[in-house]
Amino acid sequence: MTTGPSATRVSAIVPTVGASPWLLECLEALRQDGGASLEIVLVDQGARPLHLPEGLGVRTLRLERNVGFAAGVNRGLDAARGELLATINDDLKIERGWIEATVAALGAEPRAAAVQGWVLQWRDPQRFDGCGLAFNRRWQAVQLGHGQPVADAPAVSAPMPSPREVFGVSATAALYRRAALDAVRLADGSVFDPRLGSYYEDVDLAVRLRAAGWSTWSTGAARALHAGSATAGIERLRWVYGNRYPVLARLLGRRMAARLPRIVAGDLLDLARAGIHGRHAEAGAILLGLARGARLLPRALHGGAPRINPDELERLAAESFSPALTAKEGTS
Repeated sequence: MTTGPSATRVSAIVPTVGASPWLLECLEALRQDGGASLEIVLVDQGARPLHLPEGLGVRTLRLERNVGFAAGVNRGLDAARGELLATINDDLKIERGWIEATVAALGAEPRAAAVQGWVLQWRDPQRFDGCGLAFNRRWQAVQLGHGQPVADAPAVSAPMPSPREVFGVSATAALYRRAALDAVRLADGSVFDPRLGSYYEDVDLAVRLRAAGWSTWSTGAARALHAGSATAGIERLRWVYGNRYPVLARLLGRRMAARLPRIVAGDLLDLARAGIHGRHAEAGAILLGLARGARLLPRALHGGAPRINPDELERLAAESFSPALTAKEGTS
């Protein structure tokens, strides 16, 4: 069990709505890896209060209603005491050494705001769930490596694969530097934009961090197993399609206008394909997402320069892992 300095400064925030059958394993893995000095803050948004084994030493922050992933994590971040803050999904299990490896990677780069490890699929640990965030050619946020064999990753045979810089980290399992988060808080004091609810909230944070001069990293020395969303289902599409528009508008600035027709055309093609193939629930969710995006977009548009040079985004994707691995849209 880790008892050294790598755990003493760390708080882990775990949001839950009480629906995850993996929650207990998630918390047990955190306690085993972090030892007694790790602070675990459980943000309980379920209809009924959770009852956990006392030996886990979990601080429970009980919310009376489900306020969404972004707002729930914000509450946990504000309540936590650590100077290094881990966000952990309730359907994710970190492997031994995750805390030590992410703390080490963060400490190696003074301007590193966040680090994530390699997140593997729970049902098939030989394949990636994701190892960082990037954008594909359609300007969709993607999980680097999703669905690809771990054996295809660079330096996978090394005992401790070297950290690689990525555009952003997924809040599914990431370690953030509190000082960096404090530096990019929104006007209302939020770290994650609560208007985004779930999905793209970590992409938006990645944009703000990089625009402020911070970097983010991925390390294969820290690994975790992710079961996949226990609560979202088809509803995920509404958030993904809707939240992308305001995030891209903030990122691209005056270049958004030139790219918007192609972005919309791609989404309308997705909508048409779903309808033609009889996937009516999917089509309905995409349509609701586009309506949401249209509602959120005007407030996010601005005529300034892109917050990050698009060429820089392409470089990060290419140098992190092969762009061919950027196949899966969506985060968290």
